[in-house]
Amino acid sequence: MALTFELDPSFSPELRDGITALWADVSNAGGAVGFVPPVIPEEIRPELLKHLVAIEEGRTRLLVGRDEDGAVAATAFLNLNTHRLMKHWLWLYTVMVHPRLQGKGYGRDLMAAAADAARSIEGIEAIRLTCRGGTGNDRFYASCGYKEVGRVPDAIRVAPGDDRDDIIMLLPLGCASGPATP
Repeated sequence: MALTFELDPSFSPELRDGITALWADVSNAGGAVGFVPPVIPEEIRPELLKHLVAIEEGRTRLLVGRDEDGAVAATAFLNLNTHRLMKHWLWLYTVMVHPRLQGKGYGRDLMAAAADAARSIEGIEAIRLTCRGGTGNDRFYASCGYKEVGRVPDAIRVAPGDDRDDIIMLLPLGCASGPATP
């Protein structure tokens, strides 16, 4: 099975519910996507609404991956910079693959699709993202060609006494998508 990716899909209640369910499932499986388990969809909806407002305002693009049944299985939000000196790169946020599909290469497929989507946006030369230290996500992103360009120690407080580094990573888009070769 392969995921089918779509940039800027038509937004519907089904898509909203699919993203909300995915976000809850990823969070509750320990994914570092802005929430700490346990979380329920009603807690996620306000955060999704913020993304939807940004999409409506043209500041954000949505990339959705669907499984063979058409269910939402992966997402990433591409946030455009509004600052005139930073319009040549964008932020990648809320990168998620459903937990039942992890470890099968779909995360790499999502990252390649995100790079292709960014390349399709006029003037974009790089993707920047942050990830929570202590999760191994930085190693995954590095295997997809991203380089660590900064780190803020203890910037993310998961729980009292559990502070994590905020790792900043960058992917220049001058080359073809896909993982970097060692």
